[in-house]
This record gives sequence, structure tokens and C-alpha cells, in this order.
Amino acid sequence: MAEGQKTGPLNVGEWCALFGMAAEGGGIMRDNGLKGHFIRQFKHVWWADSRIADALASVTGDIPEKALRLYTHVLAAEHIWLLRLTQQDASQAAIWPEHAALSDCRRLLELNKRGYQEYLGELTEASLSDGVAYRNSKGVLFETSAADILAHVCLHGSYHRGQIASYMRLEGHEPANTDYITYVREE
Repeated sequence: MAEGQKTGPLNVGEWCALFGMAAEGGGIMRDNGLKGHFIRQFKHVWWADSRIADALASVTGDIPEKALRLYTHVLAAEHIWLLRLTQQDASQAAIWPEHAALSDCRRLLELNKRGYQEYLGELTEASLSDGVAYRNSKGVLFETSAADILAHVCLHGSYHRGQIASYMRLEGHEPANTDYITYVREE
């Protein structure tokens, strides 16, 4: 390693500079900085979550149990992180809710969407780096930046939506295409 070379993770500005991209006004940050980037990512989250609900609703007969359980978990996790971001008590919220119906999921999807819209609307570029103190599901205290929590919420949902698609396909049903690039093309 060359002398003076950074050994830790790159921040957004360093990453953009490394790849010749503008941190604002172009490239990945075309929507008014990092806040705009997260607003765009969460628009994808809501679109993708809605497409999953529609795909599950289109199933004739029983909805694949594992797919519905994962979908419920995605929405519950999004809600728990929203509670944590807004400094509300999340200790009683179930990360793996039992026996949720698709109608319950749709209500939680709308509740999450409204909550994140409000949270993101009040967010500033500076507050993205603020630490958020919270307890995980085991009661352990952590502090994580708002930006890292928002990134986690988006990535967590994408991971599980891929699993949901696999379960749908295994049961002979057409899964929803929730790829980000598909969202961008349809936007």
C-alpha cells in the first residue's frame, strides 16, 4: 500500500471522485445529493413492495406461505427501522409477524410509505451523517448513521424480494420483476 493511501471505506465524495462522477448534479447523485438519492431509492422500495403485493394477490388458490412470510418480514423490518429513525420505541414490534394476511401487508406498506415520505422530507444532507441510537431485536444498544440505516433498509428488502421471487417460481407462479432498472425504465 502506498504511503498516505486511505485504508478505510470511501465516503460518497471520494467514491465519486475515484470513478470520475460528480457527487452532486450528475452521475449517481443526480437528484440533489445523497438525500435525493435516498428519496429515489425509497420510491423504488415502494414500487417494488407494491409489485410483490400485486403478484401475491394474483395467485389463484393459496399464496405460497414462505413468500407471504418473507413479504411480511420485509414490511415489518421497514417499519421497525422507521420507528428507530424517528426515535420511537420498536421493542414490541415483531420482526417476523405471525399469520399476517395480504390485506395487513398492504396497510403496513401504506403506513411505511407515508412514514418514510415524512421522514425523508424533513431530512437534511447534514443529518444523514447523524448517529441514530437504537436497540436491536436482542436489546443490544447500537448507534448507526441515518444514511447507513436507509441504505440497509433498501438493500434488505431487495435481498428478500429476490427470495420471494424464487418461492413464487417454485410454486409455479409468475414472480414480480422488482429490479431497480425495471423501475427506472417504467418511471
